[in-house]
Amino acid sequence: MRKRPEELRSHRWLGTPTLRSFGHRSRLLQIGYDRDDFAGKPVVGIVNTWSDLNPCHVHLRTRADEVKRGVWEAGGFPLELPAMSLSENMMKPTTMLYRNFLAMETEELIRSQPIDGVVLLGGCDKTTPALLMGAISAGVPAIFAPAGPMLRGNWRGEVLGSGTDAWKYWDEKRAGLITEEDWHEIEGGIARSFGTCMTMGTAATMMSLAEALGFTLSGASSIPAADSAHARMATASGRRIVEMIWQDLTPERIISEASLDNAIVAHAALGGSTNAVIHLVAIARRAGIPLSIERFDEISRRVPVIANVRPSGQLLMEDFFYAGGLRAFLGRLSAHLDLSCITVSGRTLGDDIAGAQVWNEDAIRPLDRPVSPPGGTVVLRGNIAPDGAVMKASAAEPRLLHHRGPVLAFESYDEMAAAVDRDDLDVTPDHILVLKNAGPQGGPGMPEWGMLPIPLKLVKAGVRDMVRISDARMSGTSYGACILHVAPEAYVGGPFACVQTGDIIELDVAQRRLHLDVADDVLAARRSARPSSAPRALRGYGAIFAQHVTQANEGCDFDILGPGPQLIEPEIH
Repeated sequence: MRKRPEELRSHRWLGTPTLRSFGHRSRLLQIGYDRDDFAGKPVVGIVNTWSDLNPCHVHLRTRADEVKRGVWEAGGFPLELPAMSLSENMMKPTTMLYRNFLAMETEELIRSQPIDGVVLLGGCDKTTPALLMGAISAGVPAIFAPAGPMLRGNWRGEVLGSGTDAWKYWDEKRAGLITEEDWHEIEGGIARSFGTCMTMGTAATMMSLAEALGFTLSGASSIPAADSAHARMATASGRRIVEMIWQDLTPERIISEASLDNAIVAHAALGGSTNAVIHLVAIARRAGIPLSIERFDEISRRVPVIANVRPSGQLLMEDFFYAGGLRAFLGRLSAHLDLSCITVSGRTLGDDIAGAQVWNEDAIRPLDRPVSPPGGTVVLRGNIAPDGAVMKASAAEPRLLHHRGPVLAFESYDEMAAAVDRDDLDVTPDHILVLKNAGPQGGPGMPEWGMLPIPLKLVKAGVRDMVRISDARMSGTSYGACILHVAPEAYVGGPFACVQTGDIIELDVAQRRLHLDVADDVLAARRSARPSSAPRALRGYGAIFAQHVTQANEGCDFDILGPGPQLIEPEIH
């Protein structure tokens, strides 16, 4: 059943014969709009995370106008709503501290104003989950228009991938294998256009998963930001949201256990960012759908990595797009997907991807010739991670997937950073580096410190990977045998806090085991002797974060922002 104009949410603000509606309408006329622009039309909020300090989103100022064009064409009334921009490049200590801020802002922008539906403009790492979390909580029709990846990088004829090659060549520079001039040339060639990282980092992963969940137009997530098809996608998203409002196609009709499984299948086959585990758990929680981190492990065990994109593969998102993009990728995975799930198109996922073809068999591999076998993302448990830890096994050197070694433990990032470049550091390639107090409370905000740098003396000796464990996260563009998201974190007194230099840890990926070789009574004595930690922040948003954030295995969302009544309507007096 299609809505009637008087059933629109915005009608309560703009369509009634009351003094209050008179005030609302007169203010729109004050801006320069005509009554015919909005009378009886769906009001579309365009939540825009554009910022001069976010290179991933600098084109979204233009894309907002292109979305507006589509909304006008379809008979809607578009209004742009600026929201906090989470620039992974610039924000400190970490954008993860502010993901929940943007989610709250998105929800309240919708809740407090005459909005019938929203187009969500974003793409840089934490922006995508934040926008989806807020829109799901608000409950109005919502479509996500992803920012898209930047173009390939280039240095002296060699293709560069953002993030991934930065880490690689930084180690080459530390080892003295490239010059300062070389490094400056790489700096100028690694990011050649606006858009998000073009490796399979968190940005590309989360944009792809938004499409697999059903929240974007089919094929939208992999269009390069600088491609003219990206502008056309933005306009098409504007047209589509108007029809979604009339159809009352709300997020609760799109997100389900099945669509979440589809996203996890896509994550496994993409070799996606470990950050997605936290974000999908938080997104599911907003919808009231239980999702355990074990589900990622279960699905990963049967789905191979078929996207040949760095850091798990060799190519970049531009190559993935030319190969057919996410439509072709999902088509290749169709046997693992629930194709009956509804998407923002109003059709099923199966309808959306019907007829999609792969044009480059190396970029999107056949299931029987994958980039890496099933088990690319694993969930580990043990006496220092009773609530789990996450590892991207597909991006680690295979020799380290079963490893036993002595610990070199650091209590803080600063302590670790001061030690790793020391020539006299007592460390071997068999050591396991441990960073504590870098989780949701300890960071604060769980920074991307989990790809601990290889100690300089080992880098000079040619070592490029070793086992590293932390309660932090790492960039989706990172790689290596990094075990992350240890829960509970050290700062709140989890057993991980008790790991000491000289202890022995055993990692067995096949058995999903992470074990500290210390007797239970010794571990208990260490825990009882450890003093409690004070909150990192005592004022403002940081204090709110410290009071309400949950642990990594619970999605790091606020305990006050779980599922509940959607869109508690404001009183209009």
